Amino acid sequence: MALTGIQIFKLLPKTNCKECGVPTCLAFAMNLASGKAELDACPYVSDEAKEQLAEASAPPIRPVVLGKGVRKATTGGETVLFRHEKTFFNQTLLAATIASDIDVADLDKALKVYNAFQYERVGLNLRPELLVVKDAGNGAESFAAVAEKIAKESEFNLVLQTEDFDVMKAAVEVAGFKRPLLYAATADNIDELGALAKENDLPIAVKADSVDALIPLTEKLTAMGIKDIVLDPGSREIKQALEDQVAIRRGALKASNKALGFPTITFPCEMASNLDMETLIAGMMVAKYGGIVVLSDFTAESLFPLLLERLNIYTDPQRPMTVTEGIFEIGSPDENSPVLVTTNFALTYFIVSGEIEASKVPCWLLIKDSEGLSVLTAWAAGKFGGDDVGMFVKKCGIMDKVKHTELIIPGYAAAIAGDIEEELPGWTITVGPREAAHLPAFLKTK
Repeated sequence: MALTGIQIFKLLPKTNCKECGVPTCLAFAMNLASGKAELDACPYVSDEAKEQLAEASAPPIRPVVLGKGVRKATTGGETVLFRHEKTFFNQTLLAATIASDIDVADLDKALKVYNAFQYERVGLNLRPELLVVKDAGNGAESFAAVAEKIAKESEFNLVLQTEDFDVMKAAVEVAGFKRPLLYAATADNIDELGALAKENDLPIAVKADSVDALIPLTEKLTAMGIKDIVLDPGSREIKQALEDQVAIRRGALKASNKALGFPTITFPCEMASNLDMETLIAGMMVAKYGGIVVLSDFTAESLFPLLLERLNIYTDPQRPMTVTEGIFEIGSPDENSPVLVTTNFALTYFIVSGEIEASKVPCWLLIKDSEGLSVLTAWAAGKFGGDDVGMFVKKCGIMDKVKHTELIIPGYAAAIAGDIEEELPGWTITVGPREAAHLPAFLKTK
């Protein structure tokens, strides 16, 4: 951070109004300095102080927004070297490559396949975000046509890969509305591409032959007023590429080198001769510390493990993954279908719902908010008690959907059965199996 907590405190109104959510301005200043608060939380900070405080609250690696539409995404914005120090914020963006000389029919086929790559996991829709249009040297018209078709006919956002200014300009004219990333400005073309990026308010990547050589390029772009920059140190040998990624992150975070305070783009597709090896390299770059990872192609066996790795790494370790409290229909339940209840820990929900689906018995599954704790942990912490579960059953609306009065609770929460019966007079509380794997047999006997 550019300013310490005490320095920030001197710029605050010192009213101790508590409207920011903490009792004193000093506490708010400390939270702001450590990245635990947002500047907008203070309603009385002066305009004069905002400029200095914005610098203090800005992450050392600038967040860069790519694209528009449903797959608009942000890369960068990171504040730590290791996830356990705090968390990682903006997940690595995954891209496949489309050559500008691709046949129209083949492009249609590829887009159809790529658009189908969507996976549901712990309540989230996992999918890739970007396509790289690579200049195959067949002219500006062909390059622009491919970029325009992808921009207009798919949800994917774009990276325009060419060092030819005329080719890039033609593509920006027809696909600039999708806010593509311009790749890449080099020492030879930075003036022209920088001006194009600034004129159209587009993010731009810079490419050099080393980390040190990136610094004058980013400084030149920032002097032009361009802030949305992505870095490519040019390394295509695996060991050097990893070292460069770490050097850039450390330079921005530890050495406060603003010229390196931007997300990176990596090209496993240029480091390997087959997709399997590309995927291994991509997995390394997702972990350390690629902002964008470019593959030669998307296939299910390559993409799915990368999406899961990304999900795991970019999940806040301090906050359990949860699903929304409420009533979930498994199958097509009716008024006579069994009613089960469990906690809102995402893994618990998906294991239980999966086993219910496997049983082929339509059920109502009630998910109670337990602050993301599993059944046994939630019960021990007082987040899944009999009284609370009983009140939840009353309020959730399940009584309007079923005629019977039987509730199935997890076996690990058998101790709360009596308290639920007191809260729900007339209801039968059935203790289900401890392990979700035993649910299909249990439900079939019901």
